[in-house]
Amino acid sequence: MGKVIAVSNQKGGVGKSTTVVNLAAVLGAKGKKVLIVDFDPQGNTTTSFGIRKKSIRNTVYEVLMGECTAFEAVVATEFRGVSMIPTTQRLSGATAALMNMKDKAKKLDTALEQARDFYDFILIDCPPTLDMLTINALVAANSVIVPLQCEFLSLEGLVELNNTIERVKKNFNEGLHYEGILFTMYVERYKVTGQIVKEVKKYFPKQVFETVIPRNIALSEAPSFGMPALYYDKKSKGSKAYEALAKEILKNEKKRRE
Repeated sequence: MGKVIAVSNQKGGVGKSTTVVNLAAVLGAKGKKVLIVDFDPQGNTTTSFGIRKKSIRNTVYEVLMGECTAFEAVVATEFRGVSMIPTTQRLSGATAALMNMKDKAKKLDTALEQARDFYDFILIDCPPTLDMLTINALVAANSVIVPLQCEFLSLEGLVELNNTIERVKKNFNEGLHYEGILFTMYVERYKVTGQIVKEVKKYFPKQVFETVIPRNIALSEAPSFGMPALYYDKKSKGSKAYEALAKEILKNEKKRRE
């Protein structure tokens, strides 16, 4: 059975979509079957793979509303091993629609049930909010990656997200755990970077990835060409960082199963 990883942070612009796109590409290149669920109405992950939203027949909204199965919404990307359930702006109306539904927090979990047996990894790009969409993603997930930019305002958001994760564990998904906290847009020479890393490790000593993602031009440019950094500039620092992250995740997963 495949592993479902939610990539979540209610603060926007911290590298959520960048992490989903590039981690998926590296895992796919390593021979893993990867499904991305673009669960952010902004649809940045969908765009980053060069998928034209006007040509999409079924999206994650239709999956969530029970209008089609997950497999009926899957779109193959041009990149090895990576498929996607895309999204459009229509998903922004899902939170209101879910409020009147039975088992509203478990809709995505139920929809992905069969997909778990087909894919090695399912990566969910969560919206930059702590609403019912994010709750659905956390209920469906085995673990959470939290991309965290090294700035002080990020700490407050991390506490709020941690509280949400604990509530989901208590009420819906007791097996949910941190895959890891991932420092993004990392600039070692900035004084604040060291301060934030020290503070996060103080409160989350076992949850921080060894890998950090540097601020890197290739990671910024690649989406405009509809491709992950691995295919845009394999030798870039950003691409190499996500390769290291994938290796760390695979290594940790092997340890958990032993």
